[in-house]
Amino acid sequence: MTSPSSIDLAALKQQLQHEARTLGFGALGVADVHVPADEQHLVNWLDAGYHGEMHYMQRHGSKRGRPWELVPGTIRVISARMDYWPAEARAAQSVLDDPRLAYVSRYALGRDYHKVLRGLLARLAGSLAERIGPFGYRVCVDSAPVLERALARDAGLGWIGKHTNLIARDAGSLFFLGEVLTDLPLPIDEASSAHCGTCSACLPACPTQAIVAPYRLDARRCISYLTIEHPGAIPRELRTAIGNRIYGCDDCQLVCPWNKFAATAAHPDFKVRHGLDTPSLVELFRWTEADFEQRMKGSAIYRIGYERWSRNIAIALGNAPPSAEAVGVLRERAVGASPLLREHLQWALARQAGAAC
Repeated sequence: MTSPSSIDLAALKQQLQHEARTLGFGALGVADVHVPADEQHLVNWLDAGYHGEMHYMQRHGSKRGRPWELVPGTIRVISARMDYWPAEARAAQSVLDDPRLAYVSRYALGRDYHKVLRGLLARLAGSLAERIGPFGYRVCVDSAPVLERALARDAGLGWIGKHTNLIARDAGSLFFLGEVLTDLPLPIDEASSAHCGTCSACLPACPTQAIVAPYRLDARRCISYLTIEHPGAIPRELRTAIGNRIYGCDDCQLVCPWNKFAATAAHPDFKVRHGLDTPSLVELFRWTEADFEQRMKGSAIYRIGYERWSRNIAIALGNAPPSAEAVGVLRERAVGASPLLREHLQWALARQAGAAC
């Protein structure tokens, strides 16, 4: 690499920001690597057991709050955000209000964002290397233990809201984040200040009361965790509150007043695929494993696998209005079902029959 002292780093950063915009990113900033207060917040969160069965959160030790331990030589983090709101999708609330339909978190309606952002950030870093020669970097998009929201805040991309998502004044919270850990001493940005004020709309909006206090989320109660990360049986006491949410949950973001500024996804890969913005529960439950494999490949949903996908839909069918059609598909799937799925099928059938569960 050309010596950093011979590079106009401020001009280089401006070029980087311009190129990021041309690639579809909403904003790009640069942060220092030290986030001690956020590291301590993570330790306290883990000590409280709020991570549930996400044991990888503990396995990485101090690396999550210390990027230089993850990638030796790292002195800066380039943070970028990309809007994902699919304007063409059916209105989110109208799907939530119809218990015969399946609700999929709006971020997962298109292609897998991990691959999209990783490719674009790698392209950005590669373009930078063409200008200045080889330099040390690593691209991260949920692929490494990084406190991405704290670093994005320090890079000036937004503040961490009371629901623990990042919020930008000009873009709300409906965007993805990605990082480039680097040894380039780029000029750092001013950290964003918080603008939630006295608003706490997100706390009561959570169907399972997972936001136990401002800025504190108990993942064990969070529908996104339960439907995506949790591998086993979903606690019975939380099932009715899940409603028709079969993959993720957006409720805390849907009520956030800052999301009136949410920008429509610019990247074509985030457009709705396979009608996932408004599918019927019965229709989805009739998918075979081969259907799931074929349709969900290339989607963020693919990684939860067919069993968890079926478990989630079974719960939603248990919460749906009683119907012969729902009972029929639940009984059909009981043949040869795994113990995990069978337990949820039995619960759903009992609910369809009007039994208290």
